[in-house]
Amino acid sequence: MVFRVDPELRRDIQRIADEEQRTITQVCEMLLNEGIEAYKKDGPKFMQRLVAKQKARVKES
Repeated sequence: MVFRVDPELRRDIQRIADEEQRTITQVCEMLLNEGIEAYKKDGPKFMQRLVAKQKARVKES
């Protein structure tokens, strides 16, 4: 699977991967798996919280 991400997000993921001595793929898989588990637990409420956080970040920019 291939998908595009914002360059700043990619830099952040790369920084984490470097600090943790892991690959970008490994970091992405871990973060995605945690997000999926949180969604399974909280369902749509999880997505609503993410959308609200994203909107707040955009407003701050």
